[in-house]
Amino acid sequence: MSSPRRVSRLLDLCLWCFMENISRYITDIKPLPPNIKDRLIKIMSMQGRITDSNINEILHPEVQTLDLQSCDISDTALLHLCNCRKLKKLNLNASKGNRVSITSEGIKAVASSCSYLQEASLKRCYSLTDEGVLALALNCRLLKILDLGGCLSITDVSLCALGENCSLLKCVDFSATQVSDSGVIALVSGPCAKKLEEIHMGHCVHLTDDAVEAVVTYCPQIRILLFHECPLITERKTTCGLMNISTS
Repeated sequence: MSSPRRVSRLLDLCLWCFMENISRYITDIKPLPPNIKDRLIKIMSMQGRITDSNINEILHPEVQTLDLQSCDISDTALLHLCNCRKLKKLNLNASKGNRVSITSEGIKAVASSCSYLQEASLKRCYSLTDEGVLALALNCRLLKILDLGGCLSITDVSLCALGENCSLLKCVDFSATQVSDSGVIALVSGPCAKKLEEIHMGHCVHLTDDAVEAVVTYCPQIRILLFHECPLITERKTTCGLMNISTS
Protein backbone atom coordinates (compact mmCIF):
# COMPACT_ATOMS: atom_id res chain seq x y z
CA MET A 1 0.00 0.00 0.00
CA SER A 2 1.32 3.42 -0.94
CA SER A 3 2.19 5.78 1.89
CA PRO A 4 0.30 9.10 2.14
CA ARG A 5 3.49 10.94 1.24
CA ARG A 6 3.90 8.98 -1.98
CA VAL A 7 0.29 9.58 -2.91
CA SER A 8 0.75 13.29 -2.23
CA ARG A 9 3.87 13.42 -4.40
CA LEU A 10 2.12 11.54 -7.16
CA LEU A 11 -0.80 13.97 -7.02
CA ASP A 12 1.54 16.95 -7.25
CA LEU A 13 3.28 15.36 -10.22
CA CYS A 14 -0.05 14.86 -11.96
CA LEU A 15 -1.05 18.45 -11.27
CA TRP A 16 2.31 19.65 -12.56
CA CYS A 17 1.74 17.78 -15.83
CA PHE A 18 -1.78 19.17 -15.89
CA MET A 19 -0.39 22.70 -15.56
CA GLU A 20 2.13 22.16 -18.36
CA ASN A 21 -0.74 21.21 -20.67
CA ILE A 22 -3.36 23.51 -19.23
CA SER A 23 -4.49 24.92 -22.56
CA ARG A 24 -5.59 21.41 -23.53
CA TYR A 25 -7.43 20.74 -20.26
CA ILE A 26 -8.73 24.19 -19.35
CA THR A 27 -12.37 23.10 -19.48
CA ASP A 28 -11.63 20.20 -17.13
CA ILE A 29 -10.42 22.41 -14.27
CA LYS A 30 -13.70 23.88 -13.07
CA PRO A 31 -15.28 20.59 -11.86
CA LEU A 32 -12.23 19.69 -9.72
CA PRO A 33 -12.88 19.54 -5.93
CA PRO A 34 -11.62 22.48 -3.81
CA ASN A 35 -8.77 20.56 -2.15
CA ILE A 36 -7.34 19.59 -5.54
CA LYS A 37 -7.80 23.11 -6.87
CA ASP A 38 -5.95 24.52 -3.86
CA ARG A 39 -2.91 22.42 -4.70
CA LEU A 40 -3.15 23.38 -8.35
CA ILE A 41 -3.41 27.07 -7.42
CA LYS A 42 -0.29 26.78 -5.26
CA ILE A 43 1.72 25.12 -8.02
CA MET A 44 0.56 27.51 -10.71
CA SER A 45 1.07 30.62 -8.58
CA MET A 46 4.64 29.61 -7.72
CA GLN A 47 5.38 29.17 -11.41
CA GLY A 48 3.63 32.39 -12.43
CA ARG A 49 1.13 30.50 -14.57
CA ILE A 50 -2.12 32.06 -13.33
CA THR A 51 -3.38 34.59 -15.86
CA ASP A 52 -6.36 36.80 -16.61
CA SER A 53 -7.67 34.13 -18.97
CA ASN A 54 -7.47 31.05 -16.73
CA ILE A 55 -8.00 32.38 -13.19
CA ASN A 56 -11.79 32.05 -13.35
CA GLU A 57 -11.50 28.32 -14.03
CA ILE A 58 -9.01 27.77 -11.21
CA LEU A 59 -10.69 29.69 -8.38
CA HIS A 60 -13.41 28.29 -6.14
CA PRO A 61 -15.61 29.85 -3.42
CA GLU A 62 -13.61 28.32 -0.54
CA VAL A 63 -10.29 29.95 -1.45
CA GLN A 64 -8.75 31.66 1.59
CA THR A 65 -5.20 32.38 0.41
CA LEU A 66 -4.09 33.61 -3.01
CA ASP A 67 -0.49 34.43 -3.88
CA LEU A 68 -0.23 36.11 -7.28
CA GLN A 69 3.05 37.98 -6.87
CA SER A 70 4.76 35.94 -9.59
CA CYS A 71 1.79 36.04 -11.96
CA ASP A 72 1.24 38.49 -14.80
CA ILE A 73 -2.32 39.57 -14.09
CA SER A 74 -4.38 42.75 -14.26
CA ASP A 75 -7.60 44.17 -12.87
CA THR A 76 -9.39 41.69 -15.12
CA ALA A 77 -8.22 38.82 -12.94
CA LEU A 78 -9.26 40.59 -9.74
CA LEU A 79 -12.81 40.95 -11.01
CA HIS A 80 -13.08 37.15 -10.82
CA LEU A 81 -12.53 37.21 -7.05
CA CYS A 82 -16.14 38.26 -6.55
CA ASN A 83 -17.06 34.67 -5.62
CA CYS A 84 -14.12 34.21 -3.22
CA ARG A 85 -15.90 35.74 -0.26
CA LYS A 86 -13.85 33.75 2.27
CA LEU A 87 -10.54 35.13 1.03
CA LYS A 88 -8.31 36.15 3.94
CA LYS A 89 -4.89 36.67 2.36
CA LEU A 90 -4.06 38.23 -1.01
CA ASN A 91 -0.52 38.79 -2.27
CA LEU A 92 -0.19 41.09 -5.29
CA ASN A 93 3.34 42.29 -4.55
CA ALA A 94 5.41 43.02 -7.63
CA SER A 95 8.14 40.38 -7.64
CA LYS A 96 10.22 42.41 -10.09
CA GLY A 97 10.06 46.13 -10.81
CA ASN A 98 6.67 47.81 -10.62
CA ARG A 99 3.27 46.30 -11.31
CA VAL A 100 1.26 48.76 -13.41
CA SER A 101 -1.65 46.53 -14.45
CA ILE A 102 -3.28 46.52 -11.00
CA THR A 103 -5.20 49.73 -10.32
CA SER A 104 -7.67 50.99 -7.77
CA GLU A 105 -10.51 49.60 -9.88
CA GLY A 106 -9.29 46.06 -9.30
CA ILE A 107 -8.68 46.61 -5.61
CA LYS A 108 -12.14 48.16 -5.22
CA ALA A 109 -13.63 45.01 -6.76
CA VAL A 110 -11.73 42.85 -4.27
CA ALA A 111 -12.72 45.03 -1.32
CA SER A 112 -16.41 44.94 -2.21
CA SER A 113 -16.48 41.13 -2.33
CA CYS A 114 -13.85 39.99 0.19
CA SER A 115 -14.90 41.52 3.49
CA TYR A 116 -13.00 38.85 5.49
CA LEU A 117 -9.66 39.92 4.03
CA GLN A 118 -7.01 40.11 6.76
CA GLU A 119 -3.83 40.56 4.75
CA ALA A 120 -3.29 42.50 1.53
CA SER A 121 0.18 42.79 0.01
CA LEU A 122 0.30 45.44 -2.72
CA LYS A 123 3.98 46.39 -2.77
CA ARG A 124 4.97 48.41 -5.85
CA CYS A 125 1.49 48.32 -7.37
CA TYR A 126 2.45 51.51 -9.13
CA SER A 127 -1.02 52.47 -10.37
CA LEU A 128 -2.78 52.10 -7.01
CA THR A 129 -4.26 55.31 -5.58
CA ASP A 130 -5.98 56.38 -2.37
CA GLU A 131 -9.30 55.35 -3.89
CA GLY A 132 -8.34 51.67 -3.74
CA VAL A 133 -7.03 51.87 -0.18
CA LEU A 134 -10.16 53.74 0.91
CA ALA A 135 -12.27 50.86 -0.41
CA LEU A 136 -10.17 48.37 1.58
CA ALA A 137 -10.46 50.45 4.74
CA LEU A 138 -14.23 50.80 4.47
CA ASN A 139 -15.05 47.23 3.45
CA CYS A 140 -12.32 45.06 4.99
CA ARG A 141 -12.57 45.89 8.68
CA LEU A 142 -10.67 42.71 9.68
CA LEU A 143 -7.50 43.89 7.94
CA LYS A 144 -4.40 43.16 10.03
CA ILE A 145 -1.53 43.44 7.56
CA LEU A 146 -1.31 45.91 4.68
CA ASP A 147 1.70 46.49 2.42
CA LEU A 148 1.58 49.66 0.30
CA GLY A 149 5.34 50.06 -0.03
CA GLY A 150 6.36 51.74 -3.27
CA CYS A 151 2.80 52.71 -4.23
CA LEU A 152 3.89 56.21 -5.13
CA SER A 153 0.43 57.78 -5.39
CA ILE A 154 -0.61 56.94 -1.83
CA THR A 155 -1.14 60.00 0.37
CA ASP A 156 -2.45 60.94 3.81
CA VAL A 157 -5.97 60.13 2.62
CA SER A 158 -5.15 56.42 2.81
CA LEU A 159 -3.63 56.61 6.28
CA CYS A 160 -6.58 58.62 7.60
CA ALA A 161 -9.01 56.00 6.26
CA LEU A 162 -7.02 53.13 7.77
CA GLY A 163 -6.78 54.91 11.11
CA GLU A 164 -10.51 55.51 11.24
CA ASN A 165 -11.73 52.11 10.08
CA CYS A 166 -9.18 49.32 10.61
CA SER A 167 -9.04 48.79 14.35
CA LEU A 168 -7.24 45.42 14.06
CA LEU A 169 -4.33 46.68 11.95
CA LYS A 170 -1.04 45.29 13.30
CA CYS A 171 1.45 45.81 10.47
CA VAL A 172 1.46 48.49 7.78
CA ASP A 173 4.06 49.41 5.17
CA PHE A 174 3.72 52.77 3.40
CA SER A 175 7.38 53.28 2.59
CA ALA A 176 8.22 55.30 -0.53
CA THR A 177 4.80 56.96 -0.70
CA GLN A 178 3.65 60.59 -0.52
CA VAL A 179 2.42 60.53 3.08
CA SER A 180 3.21 63.31 5.54
CA ASP A 181 3.23 63.75 9.31
CA SER A 182 -0.50 64.49 9.28
CA GLY A 183 -1.29 61.08 7.80
CA VAL A 184 0.90 59.21 10.26
CA ILE A 185 -0.61 61.09 13.19
CA ALA A 186 -4.12 60.30 11.93
CA LEU A 187 -3.22 56.61 11.60
CA VAL A 188 -1.73 56.21 15.07
CA SER A 189 -4.42 58.34 16.71
CA GLY A 190 -7.11 55.92 15.55
CA PRO A 191 -8.44 52.73 17.14
CA CYS A 192 -5.58 50.65 15.71
CA ALA A 193 -3.00 52.48 17.85
CA LYS A 194 -3.07 49.82 20.58
CA LYS A 195 -2.69 47.01 18.05
CA LEU A 196 0.08 48.34 15.80
CA GLU A 197 3.29 46.36 16.15
CA GLU A 198 5.13 47.10 12.92
CA ILE A 199 5.33 50.24 10.75
CA HIS A 200 7.51 50.67 7.66
CA MET A 201 7.77 54.29 6.53
CA GLY A 202 11.24 54.55 5.03
CA HIS A 203 11.96 56.62 1.92
CA CYS A 204 9.11 59.04 2.71
CA VAL A 205 10.49 62.47 1.84
CA HIS A 206 7.75 64.45 3.60
CA LEU A 207 8.02 62.85 7.05
CA THR A 208 9.69 64.68 9.92
CA ASP A 209 10.50 63.97 13.55
CA ASP A 210 6.85 64.54 14.39
CA ALA A 211 5.88 61.29 12.66
CA VAL A 212 8.34 59.26 14.72
CA GLU A 213 7.23 61.00 17.89
CA ALA A 214 3.59 60.20 17.17
CA VAL A 215 4.29 56.49 16.64
CA VAL A 216 6.34 56.00 19.80
CA THR A 217 3.81 58.04 21.80
CA TYR A 218 0.56 56.41 20.69
CA CYS A 219 1.59 52.83 19.83
CA PRO A 220 2.59 50.95 23.01
CA GLN A 221 2.91 47.63 21.18
CA ILE A 222 5.22 48.89 18.43
CA ARG A 223 8.17 46.52 17.94
CA ILE A 224 9.44 47.44 14.48
CA LEU A 225 9.58 51.02 13.21
CA LEU A 226 11.56 51.65 10.04
CA PHE A 227 12.12 55.19 8.80
CA HIS A 228 15.44 55.03 6.97
CA GLU A 229 16.14 57.41 4.09
CA CYS A 230 13.63 59.98 5.34
CA PRO A 231 15.70 63.14 4.80
CA LEU A 232 13.70 65.33 7.20
CA ILE A 233 13.99 62.97 10.18
CA THR A 234 16.96 63.96 12.30
CA GLU A 235 19.61 61.71 13.80
CA ARG A 236 18.54 62.81 17.28
CA LYS A 237 14.99 61.59 16.70
CA THR A 238 16.31 58.34 15.24
CA THR A 239 18.18 57.64 18.47
CA CYS A 240 15.21 58.67 20.60
CA GLY A 241 12.83 56.48 18.61
CA LEU A 242 15.08 53.44 18.97
CA MET A 243 15.40 53.97 22.72
CA ASN A 244 11.65 54.27 23.19
CA ILE A 245 10.95 51.10 21.22
CA SER A 246 13.63 49.07 23.00
CA THR A 247 12.29 50.02 26.42
CA SER A 248 8.58 49.64 25.65
